[in-house]
This record gives sequence, structure tokens and C-alpha cells, in this order.
Amino acid sequence: MSTTIKILVVEDEIILAHDIRDRLSDMNYEVVGIAPSVAKAVTILDENNAIDIIMIDIILKGDKDGIELARIVNEKYHVPFIFLTSHADTSLVERAKKVHPYAYILKPFNDRQVKIAIELALMNFSNKTPGKDVFESKETIVEESQVLQIKDSLFLKKNYHFVRVPLTDILFIEADNNYCTVYTKSERFVYAVVMKKIESQLPATNFIRTHRSYIVNINQVSGFEGNILFVGTHKIPVSKSQKEQVFKLFKTI
Repeated sequence: MSTTIKILVVEDEIILAHDIRDRLSDMNYEVVGIAPSVAKAVTILDENNAIDIIMIDIILKGDKDGIELARIVNEKYHVPFIFLTSHADTSLVERAKKVHPYAYILKPFNDRQVKIAIELALMNFSNKTPGKDVFESKETIVEESQVLQIKDSLFLKKNYHFVRVPLTDILFIEADNNYCTVYTKSERFVYAVVMKKIESQLPATNFIRTHRSYIVNINQVSGFEGNILFVGTHKIPVSKSQKEQVFKLFKTI
């Protein structure tokens, strides 16, 4: 089961906050809440542990601004965040750099800039590279074949945007020349990417290569016969070179 990416918007200008919400909805992202202050944002974060990303206006009304919220997020919630601001003065940027944002958008912005910022933030968070060049003016494009692991999920591209796929929902991955297909319980994701690129994002404790063209979720194997594993309605081959390593995982009587 894939799920839409959930976003918290922290913005005290209500008209702008609603505009951001509508933009994100049109891009198939889910806005779980709009917070006009740091205190409200913390309350929402405490009540919802499924938030995938936070968009934070640096300048907020009250005794704490967006940079203070970012410090709290880094210390307690460990969620990627994007800074929004109409102020690009040097002192503000230097303060913002110290909390290591995962992306940055300068107001006014368009849909393309929002889309790229979200994808860049997810990629930087997955790669554990916060703050790397996010304040530079050059535009970074996230490859359509990008596969990201964040916590207990893979973030996979479908219809030009990321969706979150829990690792437990992945059945297996199949390679065919320069393409790979990720099979889940409910759908498929096809990528122009080599198998090793996806394999590197999968935890070895749950996924094993059974064949040069297949990686299987161990927990989704329902049985086996000869050199064949049964995964859902699929039959997955086990090569001679992988046979010993694969079948020692399954105890028989």
C-alpha cells in the first residue's frame, strides 16, 4: 500500500498558508495541518508521528521564529524541513544555515520550485546531507529514477511525485536489462535504474537477492518448492549461487 506524503505547513500568513496547501494538494501531497506559530507546530508534531516533511516560514509572529522551530525539530522529531522566506539577507541566511535545513524556497515561488524543494529535502534527508548547498541559487533536479529510504519506508516516484511505500508492503524487486520493477501488495513501480541502486536502499535483514534478477522480501515468502519461492501469487527463482544462503533462512521439519 503506497501512501501520500504528509506535510505540515508552518506559516502565519493565513492566505499564503492556504495557497501553499492548495498547491500541495494539486501535487498529490497531503497537508496534515497549518500552524501559525512554533507552539502550534509542536502540538501538531506531538499528535501526529506520521509527518514526512515540514515547510517552515522563517519569520513567524511570537517569541520564537522558524529557525527556533527547526532546532526543536532536529532535537526531538528528526523530520526533514524546508525553509520559506521572503527575506534573503546575509545574517538571516547565516542563522538558518546553522540548523541545517534540507531545502530552501525564496518567496514568491511557483509550483515547480515547491516540487523540487520537496524532492530535494527528501533526498538530502535520506542521504543524511542536510544543508548541503541548499542556499545556492542553482537549481537541483532530482532524477526520476531516484529511490529513497527514510525510516521504515521507501519513497518512490509515481506520476512525477514521490509516494511513501512501507518496506513491509514490498514483495520483491525484478530486474530486466536496465529497468527494475518494485512489486508491492497493491501496485508496481518501474524505474530505469540498475538493481544495485535499489538494493543499496533496502535493509539486508529483510531483503535478500535470490537471483541476479530478483530481490525478495523474506517476510513475504509463503513457501517454496525446489528452487522456487512463493511470494504472493508470484514464483521467484533461486539461482544455484544463492541457494545455500537463501534456503538456510527457512527452517523445515
